[in-house]
Amino acid sequence: MANSALLVMDIQQDIVDIVDEGSGYLPRLRTAIDGARTAGIPVIYVVIGLRPGHPEVGARNRVLTAAVQAGLFAEGAPGTAIHPAVAPQQDDIVVTKRRASAFSGSDLDLVLRARGIDSLVLTGLSTSGVVLHTVCQANDQDFGLTVLADACLDTDPEVHRVLTERLFPQWADVVAVEDWLKAIAPQ
Repeated sequence: MANSALLVMDIQQDIVDIVDEGSGYLPRLRTAIDGARTAGIPVIYVVIGLRPGHPEVGARNRVLTAAVQAGLFAEGAPGTAIHPAVAPQQDDIVVTKRRASAFSGSDLDLVLRARGIDSLVLTGLSTSGVVLHTVCQANDQDFGLTVLADACLDTDPEVHRVLTERLFPQWADVVAVEDWLKAIAPQ
C-alpha cells in the first residue's frame, strides 16, 4: 500500500445534510481515515467549490446548474466546509475541484504524481456523483482502484447497490471498510 492514497471526496456540510440521514456513515468513514493514517497511507480530501459568478458551470450541466440555483458549493461558504466529524489534520492535503470528478478542474493528478501515488482508495458522497465520475476518470488514467462500498453513500440506495455491486467491480476492488482495514493493518 506504499503507493496508495485514501480519497475522501465531497464530505462537505451541505452534501452530508442532503445525502446522510443518520446512517452511521460518518463514523464508518472516520474509521477508514484513522486506519489509513495508522497504516501510513496519505489521506487526501477533495471538495467541490464554485468560484463567484460560477464561470465553471455551463448551462447544459443540469446538476451544477441546479446546485447553483439552490445556493450550493459556493467556494468559501460555510456549507462547503469539510464536515467536522472527518476534518483533515494539519498534514492532510485538500484539493478543490470544479466538477463531478475529483480530477476535473483540480490539481489532484499533479499531487498524486508528485508523490508517486498510483493506487487510489475511494470514499465519498455521492456514489452516483463524485465516486462514479472519479472511478471512470481514474480508471482511464491507469490508477489502481479500490472502492470502500460502505464509505460511499447515495440518496438512492438502489443506485448505490448497482454501482458498487455491478459496475465498479469491472474497474476496481470493491470492499467494506472493515475488510480493507484488515488488509492494510501493520503485521
